[in-house]
Amino acid sequence: MTSGKGRLAGKVAIITGGGTGLGKAMSQALAEEGANIVVTSRRLEAIEPTARQLSELGIKALAISTDVTNSQQVNQMVDRTLSEMGRIDILINNAGLVRGQRPKPIWEIADEEWRLGIDTNLSGAFYCCRAVGKHLVDQKSGKVINVASGFGLRGGRNDYMYCCAKGGTVQLTRTLAISWAQDNVQVNTIVPGFVDTSEWQPEAPPVRMGQGGMGGPKGEFIPVGRFGVPPDIGSLGLFLASDASDYVTGGLFIADGGGMAGCGPTGYAPIIAMEGE
Repeated sequence: MTSGKGRLAGKVAIITGGGTGLGKAMSQALAEEGANIVVTSRRLEAIEPTARQLSELGIKALAISTDVTNSQQVNQMVDRTLSEMGRIDILINNAGLVRGQRPKPIWEIADEEWRLGIDTNLSGAFYCCRAVGKHLVDQKSGKVINVASGFGLRGGRNDYMYCCAKGGTVQLTRTLAISWAQDNVQVNTIVPGFVDTSEWQPEAPPVRMGQGGMGGPKGEFIPVGRFGVPPDIGSLGLFLASDASDYVTGGLFIADGGGMAGCGPTGYAPIIAMEGE
């Protein structure tokens, strides 16, 4: 990927959950390269400040309140994007995670909890891809980036909805990549590890060792010795949104400081620090 600003000049990107955290970092990375940005979230107050900040970079930014679990709202968001921006080139499905849900035995999970977890973390991405897909295929170009999780590649103790949904996100990516490959539309997945979003998402609690986690209080159990930060994911999103990734589709890009290569989280944490030989 060549250096310098303007690699995405004239492109239009939709980024769900784009107002805070990883979504904001990817929004900013793309905007700094000239892309016009549509940021979506259920709450306007979560995305309007980000849209204003992006506009200061000299690009056009639009904030659209959208609940990605509601397919009608997704369709309306895409229609408005086409009406006001004129085109769509990049879709980043970043929205997800149901706050308040905690791992629990499968016999304690209500139907409504299952549906909400799957809809938030998988169906929303499906609805967005369905709404944008025909446009990308017809114009014979496009980039789709789905954000999954390491828990989509392994089991998590009593973490059914999130693990199943993120595993489904990986398979959605692969199926779309094969289906759209000959139409010059590339579809890839980002798999983040532990990322400290506290500075980019003030309401988020600090990343810490907890249920399902093995990062350690300061990230000392991550091979590189630290938690990720949102720009780590933003730069990867930029690569996958740019023409540098034109020969890359159906890929799984793990950005976790080496966690999956070592001992990734399964719900069982070490009692004492592990030392090398």
